[in-house]
Amino acid sequence: MGFVSLFLLLLISAFSNGVSQGQLSVGFYANTCPDAESIVSSVVRNAAQSSSNVPPVMLRLHFHDCFVEGCDGSILIENGPNAERHAFSHQGVGGFEVIEQAKAQLEATCPGVVSCADIVALAARDAIVLANGPSYDVPTGRRDGRVSDVSLAADMPDVSDSIQQLKDKFLQKGLSEKDLVLLSSAHTIGTTACFFMTKRLYNFSPAAESDPAISPDFLPELKSTCPQDGDVNVRLAMDQGSEGTFDKQILDNVRNGFAVLESDARLYDDDTTRMVVDSYFGFPNPMFGSSFEADFVDSIVKMGQIGVKTGSQGEIRRVCTAFN
Repeated sequence: MGFVSLFLLLLISAFSNGVSQGQLSVGFYANTCPDAESIVSSVVRNAAQSSSNVPPVMLRLHFHDCFVEGCDGSILIENGPNAERHAFSHQGVGGFEVIEQAKAQLEATCPGVVSCADIVALAARDAIVLANGPSYDVPTGRRDGRVSDVSLAADMPDVSDSIQQLKDKFLQKGLSEKDLVLLSSAHTIGTTACFFMTKRLYNFSPAAESDPAISPDFLPELKSTCPQDGDVNVRLAMDQGSEGTFDKQILDNVRNGFAVLESDARLYDDDTTRMVVDSYFGFPNPMFGSSFEADFVDSIVKMGQIGVKTGSQGEIRRVCTAFN
């Protein structure tokens, strides 16, 4: 009896605040809306033909959605200044119009069936594929949340967080140090703004103007792109040398002092995360270990199950920007 009670306790704790396993299923819409995934894929592909920034934008949207109230489309709601999407931590998040376009097509084909939360997860997968990253099956069956509040996004991971803060924030979502490294490597595509570089380059600490983790060979380039008192809206690639392709180059940059974002550089401050980064280079990988691509897929699928609403929970929105 004691063992059974302990097992139930562990089961309950596993479902309460982290990754919800086993509630979603691949091909959830196979009977109710068989063209759902191809419709989303087509919309994302067409959007990417108009803007090369679409793949990283869709990937980032999925991450930001899942880290607040779980993967429930809460970030999509636009119901005034207190809507979650207006949180400071969501600055620069976009792709909303792509999700709305996919939703409109799905509603015309299968009204009231496909959730906005699932569209976000599917669009992220399609975005990764467009950037020459791995394709993978997306478990679906999420329902849309009924809460959107700017205050709920106050504890998002931040570029200036210490490695311990980052580990703690990921752990609170049921994600490991390995997941932290792999999901951070999503920065292999896309750009950031000089706004997020100012502290790292010019006011890092009382003892150092610039982050000492930045390679002396890289620092002048960063300062040239983002001069002190310059335009904070100037964009720069987060993965120097490979910004348009989904690959592990960003982790090599972390190893060599060429990380752009402060939070990426911090992955090399900690023994555990450093070992994960190093594991994708040289012996024994890949002969005796999982590939970077396979491990990334495991982590993003795991992230996509954080706090999901299923069954009778939540709703299926008619439009993604508003509750029914």
